[in-house]
Amino acid sequence: MTVNHPDALYRIALSLCDGVGPILAKNLIDNLGSAEAIFKETDKGLAAIPGINIKVRESLRAEHPLKRAEKEMSFIEKNAFLMHFYQDTSFPRRLKHCADAPVILYQKGNLNLNPSRSIAIVGTRSVTNYGRGFLEDFMPDLKAFQPQVISGLAYGVDAIAHRESVNHNLKTIAVVAHGLDSVYPALHRGLATDILEKGGAIITEFLSESKPDRENFPKRNRIIAGMSDAVIVVEAARKGGALITADLAFQYNRDVFALPGRYRDTFSEGCNLLIKSNRANLLESAKDIEYIMRWQQKEQVQQAQLPLFDDMSAEEQNLISAIGVDSQPKEIEWLANKLELPMSKLLVQLMNLELKGLLVSMPGKRYRLG
Repeated sequence: MTVNHPDALYRIALSLCDGVGPILAKNLIDNLGSAEAIFKETDKGLAAIPGINIKVRESLRAEHPLKRAEKEMSFIEKNAFLMHFYQDTSFPRRLKHCADAPVILYQKGNLNLNPSRSIAIVGTRSVTNYGRGFLEDFMPDLKAFQPQVISGLAYGVDAIAHRESVNHNLKTIAVVAHGLDSVYPALHRGLATDILEKGGAIITEFLSESKPDRENFPKRNRIIAGMSDAVIVVEAARKGGALITADLAFQYNRDVFALPGRYRDTFSEGCNLLIKSNRANLLESAKDIEYIMRWQQKEQVQQAQLPLFDDMSAEEQNLISAIGVDSQPKEIEWLANKLELPMSKLLVQLMNLELKGLLVSMPGKRYRLG
C-alpha cells in the first residue's frame, strides 16, 4: 500500500495514539470499520467499545497523532517507501495471524513480503568462529530451497546471515528497531545498501526519527519471529534477544532450530537449553531443515509437479500455482484475494482438487498440496 490510500493518514495516526496498541487498534477497526471512522466516532460511541477508557478517547481526540501522521506521509512519499496495513494483502500473511502483530509496517525496497518460504536466522552479537563457520557452510546448502532470509541487521550472527544471503543471491529482509531514515548500527550502512541492491528489503514498524531504543528491540524480534516459517538460533547465551525471538517463535507455533555447542561455551548455552527443553530442533545442516520442514529443493518440486497439470483445467492450474508447491498451507482468504475469486467459486474448486487427491484441507480453513 502507498500513501495514496484514502485511509492512510488515519491508519498512521491510529498507531501513534497513546494507549492504543496493536490488539486494541484491531478491535477498534473491527467495531467501526476503518481508521478514519475511529477518529470521527462520537465519544459516546467510543465509550461503548470494550477496552476504550477515557484516556484512550482523549488520545483519539488529540491533534498530535494526525499532525505527526501528515509528516510521516510526506516522508514516505518523498522516499517512495511502502506502507502495509494489517488488512492489506501485501502485509506479511504469516505475521497477520499473530495477535500482537503491528498494524502498520514501513518498507524500503520492493520485495514481496509473502514468499512461499521464509526463515529467520538470529544469534549472538559476539559470534565465534564456530558460528561464523557454520553459517558459511550452511547458507550455500540453504540456497537450494530459496527461502527469504530474515534477520535484524545487528552485529554478529545477524550481519553474517544477511551477508551470506547477499553472497548467495538469497533475498533477505532486515527488520530494524528504528525508523527508515537511519541505519543502526551505522557500520552496517554498506550492508543495508547491498541488501536493497540485491532485491531485499528493510522493514520496521517505527516512524522516521525513531531511535533504536532498548525497548524497541523485543518489538522488532516479534516481527522477525512472526514473519518466518522457522527460526534458526546460531549461538546464543542463556539470556538475550535471540532467546526472546526463539520463545516468541515457539509461542507463534513456528518451528525453531538451534545449533548445538560444547557444554561450557557461553554462547552455546542458550542453544543447548532450547534443544534440551524441547523448544528447538537440533540443527547440523540444511538437511535438517529439509526433513523437519518437509521442504523440497526448487528443481525437484518443479519436476515432480509438471505431470499434475496435464489433467487439470486452467482455473485448477492457477489455484495449484497459488497454493504453491512448498507444502506451506495457504489461508482461504488469501487465496480468494490472490486469485480474485468469489468465495463460493473458490470453495467448489478447492473441493474438486481435494477429491482428486491433489489438496489437503487443514484446520483454520487452510490448504496445502496433497
